[in-house]
Amino acid sequence: MNNALTWIKERTRYSVVVFKELVKTDFQLRYQGSFLGVLWSVLKPLMLFAVMYMVFVRFLKFSDETPTFAISLLCGTCLWSFFNEATSMGMMSIVSRGDLMRKIHFPSYIIVAATTMGSMISLGINMAVVIIFGFFAHAHYTWRVVLVPLSIIQLYGIALGIALLLGTLYVYYRDVAHIWEVVLQAMFYAIPIIYPISMVSKDYPLISKIMLLNPVAQTIMDIRHNLLSPEYIPTVWTWEESVWLALIPYVLSAILLMLGIYVFRKNSSKFAEVL
Repeated sequence: MNNALTWIKERTRYSVVVFKELVKTDFQLRYQGSFLGVLWSVLKPLMLFAVMYMVFVRFLKFSDETPTFAISLLCGTCLWSFFNEATSMGMMSIVSRGDLMRKIHFPSYIIVAATTMGSMISLGINMAVVIIFGFFAHAHYTWRVVLVPLSIIQLYGIALGIALLLGTLYVYYRDVAHIWEVVLQAMFYAIPIIYPISMVSKDYPLISKIMLLNPVAQTIMDIRHNLLSPEYIPTVWTWEESVWLALIPYVLSAILLMLGIYVFRKNSSKFAEVL
């Protein structure tokens, strides 16, 4: 019994050490050779926000006229950037680290987890910027901010599950990258990030409720609601009359994570041979 516990302890310690080193290396390599380095974690979403704000808010008038729409747009942009980056880079992580898998024996899921965790570090930096900007952009911080980490964990679980699933498929079929790029583009416009969901609910109330059943949309709206403005930003809980319907995106989140883990574990033993 003691031998078994010792083996498990050593195995876990080894996996944690490899995970930490991969996260550190992956995050450093993202900005290697750039003059601004890690500052790009902040500048990229800010620049994207500036473009979206000028085009969709100033020129196309995509706004709900609430005082928190600008900071809500910035928050949504940061969250979407995380999801986009985590799933896309996680998808290609096994193939890009194939040489490492052939040299060192360790659980291959650590590679995907380390890549997605690197995106989480960037998200943490971005959310700190959002909070700071919120003090100057009419954000209403309440006790609900304590719920934000739970929603971020949920969003990470969704991204990790999808990354594990796509990473497995990408080992065998490189076309998955092109398909996922199109899917991401479609999802971006199907989620109320650059436009308020009130624009949809005004003429298509049923469609707006269906949109919030998307777990990615639900997490983004929950984070905005709990962090920035409970008064102006709706969530699936404020729009769905049925509790069971409101639980659908949470159930889908768990299913996506479990499906990703199952598919990855079933195929991971063959990765080294295929690569």
